[in-house]
Formats: sequence, C-alpha cells, structure tokens
Amino acid sequence: MPIKLPATLPAYDVLTREGVMVMPEDAASQQDIRPLKIGLLNLMPKKIQTENQFARLIGATPLQIDLRLIRMSEHETKNTAAEHMAEFYRPWSEVRDEKFDGLIITGAPIEHLDFEDVTYWQELQQIMDWTQTHVHMTFGVCWGGMAMINHFHGVKKHILPEKSFGCFPQDNMVPASPFLRGFSDVCYTPVSRWTEMKEDEIQAAGLTTLLGSPETGPCLVEDPAHRALYIFNHFEYDSGTLKEEYDRDVANGTPINVPINYYPEDDPSVSPRNRWRSHAHLLYGNWISEIYLTTPYDMDQIGVASTDLRR
Repeated sequence: MPIKLPATLPAYDVLTREGVMVMPEDAASQQDIRPLKIGLLNLMPKKIQTENQFARLIGATPLQIDLRLIRMSEHETKNTAAEHMAEFYRPWSEVRDEKFDGLIITGAPIEHLDFEDVTYWQELQQIMDWTQTHVHMTFGVCWGGMAMINHFHGVKKHILPEKSFGCFPQDNMVPASPFLRGFSDVCYTPVSRWTEMKEDEIQAAGLTTLLGSPETGPCLVEDPAHRALYIFNHFEYDSGTLKEEYDRDVANGTPINVPINYYPEDDPSVSPRNRWRSHAHLLYGNWISEIYLTTPYDMDQIGVASTDLRR
C-alpha cells in the first residue's frame, strides 16, 4: 500500500521517481480501508528536505499512510517559502482536537539552548502532553527526542566538548524488541549533534535503551508508559546530508572535523557511502507495523482504549 500525499507536495514527485508507492488523495479516498494517520511536527528549517526524508521511510510499508504536516502555531519559519507552508502545513492549534495514530517530532538546530529558552517551548510542552490523549504512538527524533525524554522524565541533555559527527556503529541491545525486528547485531546511523544523553540517567528513569554505542551513547530509547520512542541520531538522513553539513561549515570557516566513518578512507573528495538505509527502513517500518497492530480502529478510542489491540 502507498503513502497518501497531495499531488502538489514536492515529496510526491521525489518519492515517485524513487519507486516509492505514492497515491494522490482522490484515489486513496476510493479505497475501503482506514489509512494510518501520521502527523509530522516539522521543527527543522529545511522543511521540504525533512518532509522527503520521513515520507520516504514511512511510505515504504505495505500500509496506506495519511501524512499530515504540522507546524508550531506561533513560530514562523525563515527557510521555507510561505506559500509552501500555507498550502501544506496546519498549525497545531488547528489540529489539537484531532486524533492521530502516530506523530513524529523532528529535531531542531537549537540544542545549544536550554529547553526553557526555546521560544516555542511552552507550546511544545502542551503538544507533548496532548500526545498522551490524542496520539497512539509518538517518535521523537534527535532534539525532539531529547525534549520528550526531558519533559516526561527530567532526563537532561549534556553539552559535548566537540561535535559528535559521522556514521557510528550502534549495538543492538534488545534484539527481541518488535521495533528492532530484522536488525543486525550492529548497525550504523548518522550522528550530528553537540549534546548527548547519559545511559545511567536513562536507566534511572526506568527506560530501556534499544540501540547504543560506546562512542556516541544511547541512540534509541523506548518509553512504553508514554507510547513513545526517542532516537537521538538520524536514520532519516539522505546519503549526502552529512556532506552538506560538512561543506557548509567548511565554507563558513566553522571548525569541523571530517565526519567519521562516512567518506571512504575519510576522504571528503570521494562520494560518501550510505551504510544505514536498510536499517532506517526496518526501524520506521517496524514502528508503523506496531502502530497498525495496536491502534484502535475507531480513532475516537485513541488515548482512552487499551494499547494492546493486536489484530
């Protein structure tokens, strides 16, 4: 089954060219099934790139996905055309009465700020609380995951002495987890952050780390009580995303190391190799599968019914 997207959304053409099954909204409405309604709260400045990345992953499953793009109500983006935002995005204030099978909260390039200093922190706290009554499962990514684990459990983010930057191996710490179905014992994931979460603090909060690395710390954390996953790295990245970040910093004269384990022989003049794509599809496919197996068919029951509703 395909992902349902507006035919005019840039991701529609991008994914179609890549062979991902995409269906226009009018055709999807003729199918006698209930698609999974997945929201993307997009906090990244490059909105279209981020839309493409997540739509690619959640659109590769056998299920029909109804992707809804959401923005913060008051915060105005400066990096994406206002016309694009007006056509495809709705502020959270307009969707807060709706129910969602799943919600992805993306990262944001603001990790140097204390959470309380983020201009939209108060509204984001409201959204995170709202997920407990209006969203069946939530996936917090990078800063979004750090914000969620801090909000619900008080786990702090810690500033690193230098940027953790590259493609790092992650140990599969809970092979029996349904979210890691099909995973190898070790997988690679892109890392690009100035902060980290501490494993001992995650354990003290009663949470389970599913993927982690001695070099870069916890990667993927499960929070069953809040029906949430928190990932601090970037499985959704395109092959060239780390290269774009590296080239940008070099051009700006910003001190930056060559991303580790990314370029063949660490040579930035050579095209990088994607070492994470298959596991990225596995993770998001498993997340969508778990949503499908446990979400109520009657969306009004989301947030009030048992979460063990396997079909």
